[in-house]
Amino acid sequence: MTLVAVSRRTTTRRLKYWFLRDRVKRTEGAQGREHSAHQHAWWQVMCLTGVDYFSTLGYQPGIAFLAAGTLSPLATLILVLLTLCGALPIYSRVAAESPYGQGSIAMLETLLPRWQGKLFVLCLLGFAATDFIITITLSAADATAHIVKNPFVPSFFHHPIEVTLALIAVLGALFLKGFREVISIAVLLVVSYLSLNLVVIGVGLYQIMLYPHVLSNWRDVLLTNHGSPLLMVGVALLVFPKLALGLSGFETGVTVMPLVRGDKDDTPERLLGRIRNTRRMLATAALIMSVMLIASSLVTTLLIPAAEFARGGKANGRALAFLAHGYLGELFGTAYDVSTTFILWFAGASAMTGLLSLVPRYLPRYGMAPEWARSTRPLVLVFVAIAFAVTLIFKADVDAQGGAYATGVLVLMSSAAVAVTLSTWRNGWQRWAFLLIVLVFVYTTITNVIERPEGVKIASFFIAAIIVSSLVSRVLRTTELRVKKIELDETAQAFIAEASGGTICLIANQPDRGDVHEYEVEGKLKREHHRIPPDDPILFLEVEVGDASDFASVLKVKGVDVDGHRVLRAKSSAVPNAIAAFLLYIRDKTREIPHVYFDWTEGNPLTYLFKYVVLGEGDIAPVTREVLRQAEPDPNRRPAVHVGG
Repeated sequence: MTLVAVSRRTTTRRLKYWFLRDRVKRTEGAQGREHSAHQHAWWQVMCLTGVDYFSTLGYQPGIAFLAAGTLSPLATLILVLLTLCGALPIYSRVAAESPYGQGSIAMLETLLPRWQGKLFVLCLLGFAATDFIITITLSAADATAHIVKNPFVPSFFHHPIEVTLALIAVLGALFLKGFREVISIAVLLVVSYLSLNLVVIGVGLYQIMLYPHVLSNWRDVLLTNHGSPLLMVGVALLVFPKLALGLSGFETGVTVMPLVRGDKDDTPERLLGRIRNTRRMLATAALIMSVMLIASSLVTTLLIPAAEFARGGKANGRALAFLAHGYLGELFGTAYDVSTTFILWFAGASAMTGLLSLVPRYLPRYGMAPEWARSTRPLVLVFVAIAFAVTLIFKADVDAQGGAYATGVLVLMSSAAVAVTLSTWRNGWQRWAFLLIVLVFVYTTITNVIERPEGVKIASFFIAAIIVSSLVSRVLRTTELRVKKIELDETAQAFIAEASGGTICLIANQPDRGDVHEYEVEGKLKREHHRIPPDDPILFLEVEVGDASDFASVLKVKGVDVDGHRVLRAKSSAVPNAIAAFLLYIRDKTREIPHVYFDWTEGNPLTYLFKYVVLGEGDIAPVTREVLRQAEPDPNRRPAVHVGG
């Protein structure tokens, strides 16, 4: 039994080690740099972002027709203009401001202070989660549509929900195994997918040339339904926000910037080559996608009967695949389905990678997620479970998820536009140009939310879940040490050295005037009340609250001599945690057990609890002792806490 128990414990430890082993790097903060990254040519990284961006061709034409009808090509043209004249300039600027892949969310975090910035970031994370989760579920649902509607697929695959769940499960299993984005696979998928799409679109354009009456019929329908061209443009401006799926991929593009190879003379402080190549990558992807969107919208609108776009129709969620099967035969159509299925599945992998990059960057650093949230595998299980729930809620319906996807994309783009506008507000005419882009994106977002409110409902659920779980985690983690490093100046080091060799006594003091009289009175009262021997030296410890919204920080201690009274001053996000960490530092440095002396506080304990969690202060003495108790389980090695007065 003993050997069996030991074997089980060993297996459990190994499983736990494997489960928590892989931690996402680059968690040093909004402006943190990557530790290491294999870098590639910009066009190769473009393919990596393209599995998300270009894969929208699988469902974008069908969604566009359902949204705009016969005006789909014109509405798509407006979307393309917004892409080239709005999104591209915005994210070119984001690339310049975040060469280490911080993205627009990090830009806003640095522009907005303290709790205001962190709560805003949590809200944006809710929309980002909507974007990435729906990317996984929508792409898997559309991949399923290409599978189940292929004529060669056996009938037992004709269960869209089950097949979609299976694709998501396989994606999660690969990440649990240790899946990594492979540039070569992305290049292969994108090149083959775009090549097949060029063939299908080329054949479609050739059919329009062979039968020009379809063009004249389309024109007649437009004139009959909408009258003048000016009215058509007006209607297209009203409906084009529904096509916002075609804007996806820009945020991912700047997130993967560390993978872009720059110039040989690039330095960590000056990454001009990487920025230039990233801008080239974004511009090339936008141009390719713009041409493909307009051409695909035109051929699908002119050549596919309107009834086939509706739910249950053969072109629903797979308009270009419908043309591939219809004009190029079942074998080519099957090849197209296979290519589309793989790139849509890989788009889910790209979205999963985005989630695994965002969550560890912010939530654990804020203290708003447990430590295991830095590990890849637990997060994968959480995200897969959420993707399962979303798939079941929407019943693996591509059309039903379009609004939620567009909402996530548009909010992130609007926030990026706001961040760029704020960062360039002093640059003369540029601020007005970017402000105009902000207004366009805000209009597009509001219109999309009004037309399809399910997106903001899902995002609101994610935001509420993130904020509630974050605050609960923050409360549960408040008694951690929360100090990453302690740095003492020469004077503070000298004070500690002089006090070592005997009992080290520290008086936790809340400074008032900071003059000689204050320290004389406080020192005398503490010696009398706690019977501190006159030969034991006293150090005054004063911790000022800095940014209480930060969870962990570097504790810098400065020594000050006030007419013979030795004072140690520091600033931290939480006073009791900083005192506890400093006491442990003194113990380890001097090999002596330090003693700290507090006064009792008076007032409502709930008020002090709120002040501690939100403001970093409160009833300091008992919290300091609890932090020490959790950090040092051995009472004989634990610094002593005395309270009185």
